[in-house]
Amino acid sequence: MGASSKSALADNQVLQLVQRFGIPFGVGEKSIETVCRENDVDCTTLLAVVNFAITGEYQYTPAIDVSTLRQYLENAHTYFMDFQLPRIRQMLLEAINLAGADNKVPLLIVRFYDEYVEEIRAHIQHENECAFEHHATDDKHIAAKAIELKNLIIKYYPHNDKPTIQSQEQTRLLYAVLHDIYHFENELALHCAIEDEIMLPALAKKEQSSHNTNIELNSEQEELSSREIDVLIQIVKGLSNKEIADVLCLSAHTVMSHRKNIVRKLNIHSTAGLTIYAIVNGIVNLDNIDML
Repeated sequence: MGASSKSALADNQVLQLVQRFGIPFGVGEKSIETVCRENDVDCTTLLAVVNFAITGEYQYTPAIDVSTLRQYLENAHTYFMDFQLPRIRQMLLEAINLAGADNKVPLLIVRFYDEYVEEIRAHIQHENECAFEHHATDDKHIAAKAIELKNLIIKYYPHNDKPTIQSQEQTRLLYAVLHDIYHFENELALHCAIEDEIMLPALAKKEQSSHNTNIELNSEQEELSSREIDVLIQIVKGLSNKEIADVLCLSAHTVMSHRKNIVRKLNIHSTAGLTIYAIVNGIVNLDNIDML
């Protein structure tokens, strides 16, 4: 691919990203800073997202604005569910109309597509409710579902041995469907990467800097963050990593990271030791602990 083609792809991607920050067309010759200021968008956050999308690189900066980033991610969710995915379904339905009523395979493919969309909807709803802490296992499952969907269309969608105008139009529609599914997969992967690489570190730093949500602990020990304290409470209650992840709306990987940090900061490795520490420091009380 030539340099001009790469530039065109990058420009198209930038346009999509900027739109999700709520910036309209018709900006004239205004600078990025001016356009962002006029549309109440944090310029540093916008540039960080755009640069990450193009280069795949991100260096954490405390100047990232969490509220701006959250709005961007929510707008992306709306775009996926209200426009991009319904558009793909509409093309599938148009292809069905050209396939003939006797063949049931196209209808089954649409049913499979609807199941795929529902899984994405549930995934997005979980992110919205749990501060964009999504589960990596869900990402892998959705990606596998997309691969299966494409294979079903490529391998099993019925075709006419004698090409007609209708069958040629159907083929064009199916190619367009496959193109849009590939495009959506790439967008969803980028979306999840922005959550992991930009949003989650920003939320973690925000929690650490919030003195109102930190508990004062032994001055000789490194303080636990509010989220680490939440995890510690669940550990003391005897919950597994998966159960803690479900209760706190975290990924299992994130819970494991918090557990490692707790052990490192306190230098306490056993659950019994962590329980004693939590009681002594007023994090939990005996009434909340099953002593059996």
